[in-house]
Amino acid sequence: MLATLPRLLPSDFPAIRRGQVKTLQVNLGYRCNLACRHCHVAASPKRTEEMDGATVDRVIELLGRAGVETLDLTGGAPELNPHFRRLVEAARARQVHTIDRCNLTILEEPGQSDLADFLAEQRVEILASLPCYLEENVDAQRGQGVFEASIAGLRRLNRLGYGDPDGALVLNLIYNPQGAQLPPPQAELERDYRQVLAERYGLRFNHLFTITNMPIQRFGSQLISTGQFDGYMQLLRSAHCGENLARVMCRELISIDWRGVLYDCDFNQMLGLPMVEGAEARPLRIDDVDLDRLRGRAIRVADHCYGCTAGQGSSCGGALAG
Repeated sequence: MLATLPRLLPSDFPAIRRGQVKTLQVNLGYRCNLACRHCHVAASPKRTEEMDGATVDRVIELLGRAGVETLDLTGGAPELNPHFRRLVEAARARQVHTIDRCNLTILEEPGQSDLADFLAEQRVEILASLPCYLEENVDAQRGQGVFEASIAGLRRLNRLGYGDPDGALVLNLIYNPQGAQLPPPQAELERDYRQVLAERYGLRFNHLFTITNMPIQRFGSQLISTGQFDGYMQLLRSAHCGENLARVMCRELISIDWRGVLYDCDFNQMLGLPMVEGAEARPLRIDDVDLDRLRGRAIRVADHCYGCTAGQGSSCGGALAG
């Protein structure tokens, strides 16, 4: 895989600082049952990195700190971590809103037949990746048969009450562009998704979130190898909207990797840009973090940050602008 960080630094992205930490985004490991072309984690079935039980215990301790409102679980496929369910149960017992970033196909994997029921029992919000409502596009981006398995997963969730407009079980979908372009307007695309999925498959969901493809890891490497990297970066820069700076996710979120190292966001994690302190630039770890002390800290930025402020903006919760 071709390195992208040397192309992203130095950067002239505007300086930003952290506010109160409200969300812990925890990457439970890079192992996944898929190997999607757009994946900024470069996750795959061959990856072996995963958070151990002792580090999960430290996450659970951190959830008890004042101000933490949301636990956002990601991977890879976070559900493949053997401590996933224990962490979810601990978070919900503490009344912490919990999000599972689910690729849908995991619900159909051997050994996961009761996963959907578990998520429903715990009232976990599901952010489900479905990069298109057309089978040929999804399979081209994620692998043969992925669309069919994703539809099966959505049907399983709908049967449990996920996606009901007046229900308590939230099912949101995530869209990524197929290539080197910005996502279309989120509200318009949501209407298209809702119509097609309902008419063709009888499916329902709550909202659709559009996320810009980041020029890092697998997608960034593809851009370099096809000669599109500089053009894509120019697209992101030219579409920069300063108003989005006030709402970027890193202001209220910290990302924790499978080893317990802290980052300003999941993208910085994938670039190897941890939060550091001291003259020796020692990476901060979950063992020594003080959430109150993080308030007001400068956030590490590079040119990939333009992906979060381009156009309607992009965050782990979709577009920033209406």
